[in-house]
Amino acid sequence: MADSKYPVHTVTSLTNEIAAKLKTFGPLVLEGEISGWRMYASGHAYFTLKDAGAQMQAVFFASDLSRTLGKIGDVLKDGAKVELFGTVSVYANRGNYQFVARSARLAGVGDLMRQYLELKARLEKEGLFDRSRKRTLPTMPRRIGIVTSESGAVIHDMCTVLTRRFPSLEIRLYPCLVQGDGAAETVIAGVKYFNACTDWRADVVVVARGGGSFEDLFCFNDEALVRAVAASEIPTISAVGHETDYTLCDFAADARAGTPSIAAEMAVPRLDELKARIADLAASLPRALRAKGEYCAQRIDHLSDGLAGALALFRERLERRLERAMVKLEAYSPYGVLERGYSLTTAEDGSVVKDAASLKAGDVISTRFRTGSARSVVK
Repeated sequence: MADSKYPVHTVTSLTNEIAAKLKTFGPLVLEGEISGWRMYASGHAYFTLKDAGAQMQAVFFASDLSRTLGKIGDVLKDGAKVELFGTVSVYANRGNYQFVARSARLAGVGDLMRQYLELKARLEKEGLFDRSRKRTLPTMPRRIGIVTSESGAVIHDMCTVLTRRFPSLEIRLYPCLVQGDGAAETVIAGVKYFNACTDWRADVVVVARGGGSFEDLFCFNDEALVRAVAASEIPTISAVGHETDYTLCDFAADARAGTPSIAAEMAVPRLDELKARIADLAASLPRALRAKGEYCAQRIDHLSDGLAGALALFRERLERRLERAMVKLEAYSPYGVLERGYSLTTAEDGSVVKDAASLKAGDVISTRFRTGSARSVVK
């Protein structure tokens, strides 16, 4: 039983008293680093403001945020160091206190964000993120290696999607830490394991983690991990965080997925769709073969017609050449002069008699005229 010396409070009355005391702080400027920035359809933004020693929930209501977005909207994101002007209040429904921001100005880039940007720029200059070095994922992999935590929804969701899309798929998990000290080293070990494995060679390796704040995901910005993913001989998919989260692991991988479930969809095709496609192709194959046969037959007919025409033309050319050759032959033939009234005399051995002095008495000679011939004896 409560001691009667102390006043009795309800939860609501105590919360109201706390809220009243918090109001005594009045408007103030609060400096810190943004983490977990989320904007909603309502136009409100909810986030955490933190420094090395503490963190506080904060909210930017749409009416005040819209004015700020026009000034520094592009820098209001995880890792940004800002100065917020506003008040401390209590959100009674949850029993939380929060900072209600009215305006903001950039105070500098947070340490983690600075490390991220500096490393990103250096590796980018080195060519580690070049699109030209990225490989195409295999069309129909049979073995998927997954590097993620063995607990939580990620591995369960991925296996559900993978086996639903391609039931005969082989999946192997390399359990690792996905947050905190030593996490990067365990992820590196997973990537190297699948690359070194000889008895079970993965076709694709997926590095995955569920959503979280910029700090939660920061181990996936580790330089050694980024280099291990880039050096993988097996095509890689990075599926870290949500659609709006980008880690350096995403840039180094061959492909990036907005979520682990999307990575599973990217990794394998749907078996039922493949079967339907094969059935369609099988059904259309006879028609395609018939059409191809008809086309080839027409082609042969056209070629035959062309060949016959070409042969006829070639024959005509040969005949014309033959006619011209015969005209020349006749022009140069010794028998051509007979047509003009001359005669041709040959000795008994067939040689042409060119000189009467070459004949002697008793020689038999033949004389050929335009029409007919006569044999004579020399006296």
